[in-house]
Amino acid sequence: MTKRLFSGRSRRTGSCEVPEVLSETAVAAGTTSTSAEPKRRVSGHLLALTGALSAIAIAAVPGAASAAAVISTTACNTASLTQPFLPWGDATPYELVPGGNFEGGLAGWTLTGDAHTVAGGEPYAVDGTVGNASLSLPAGASAQTPLVCVNAAYPTFRFFGRDDGLLSSVLVQVVYRTPVGLTVTVPVGVVALSGSWQPTLPMLTASAVEGALSGGTAQIALRFTALTGTSQIDDIYVDPRLK
Repeated sequence: MTKRLFSGRSRRTGSCEVPEVLSETAVAAGTTSTSAEPKRRVSGHLLALTGALSAIAIAAVPGAASAAAVISTTACNTASLTQPFLPWGDATPYELVPGGNFEGGLAGWTLTGDAHTVAGGEPYAVDGTVGNASLSLPAGASAQTPLVCVNAAYPTFRFFGRDDGLLSSVLVQVVYRTPVGLTVTVPVGVVALSGSWQPTLPMLTASAVEGALSGGTAQIALRFTALTGTSQIDDIYVDPRLK
């Protein structure tokens, strides 16, 4: 499975910074080369991830090969859209996942290992106002979002993160249920956080495959697990536009 690793350093885009991404090959060789074309990298990783996910899901679902012909690209809900990552050169409209700014209750969220909300969040007011809360993940803790509707129109997601200590990293996974009730968990990347709030680069939902194997749409959740150190995450958004 292809994983996307964030180096902990950042590159400047205009007046803002985004974390650098290490390719899988670069990590294996012990180098620190970075990608200058994150959107092209997303497209390549999407092909690899959807291929792997197809193999898992088709093996688990009888008749999935015929169902895979069904791919919906229309939005599967009417949630409002914003452009939270515009200051970082991303003009794509995004949808906030339920409770994804941690300003209210966490209905539908699953928290383990002392994951909890804390005061303070990303300072950029990407949803219109500076938030008062974020989610803290001590090492070993995890948080899983409520289920959200996805199809081929929801290929990527992004969020904000920072470390609350040295060497903080977060494993990010997509969790979905097959039509026969099986739960499939797919790791999509490990984020190495820095000491300041920064947005991640786009990460993949593989929604085209998941939706195709479920008659056009599927329900997925995003799971965040702190591997090392204590991490904070905030403002989790799903991209509702097919690239």
